[in-house]
Amino acid sequence: MSARKRITHGFTLVEILIVVVILGVLAAIVIPEFTLAENSAKQSNLETQLQTIRSQLERYRVQHDNTYPTIEQMFNNLVASTGPDGSTLGVINGPYLQRKPANPFVAGTNGTVVVAAGSAASTNGWTYDDTTGVIKCSLSTAINDRLTLDASNVENY
Repeated sequence: MSARKRITHGFTLVEILIVVVILGVLAAIVIPEFTLAENSAKQSNLETQLQTIRSQLERYRVQHDNTYPTIEQMFNNLVASTGPDGSTLGVINGPYLQRKPANPFVAGTNGTVVVAAGSAASTNGWTYDDTTGVIKCSLSTAINDRLTLDASNVENY
């Protein structure tokens, strides 16, 4: 007359499936938040870099007879010490930046490439007008889609 006791060890398949579904739902909620945080960090980095580059371009202009570095000289002259004529002879000014800044939204070495302002959409990091000293990031469609720029601020990028 002894009742048989059923001894269970482990989990049933249904219990495991419920846990897997719960983990899947949590992952679906959390992963997009990481993507948004990454893009937000890149945008903040971009804003800081632009502010730094622009201020150092103005410093360069003041110390180099009211002229900006040419497109070809751009980051090379900002990371090196230069003379009043922009050459490395008679070095008295700079360096203005520690290293060539890279656009955080452009992969690889293209992130540090500077092209003339008004160039066709490019996959390079920066556009620069050496007559006015205006530098902006290259906002290709892919980059623009990931930035959360408000319409009043787009011209600053």
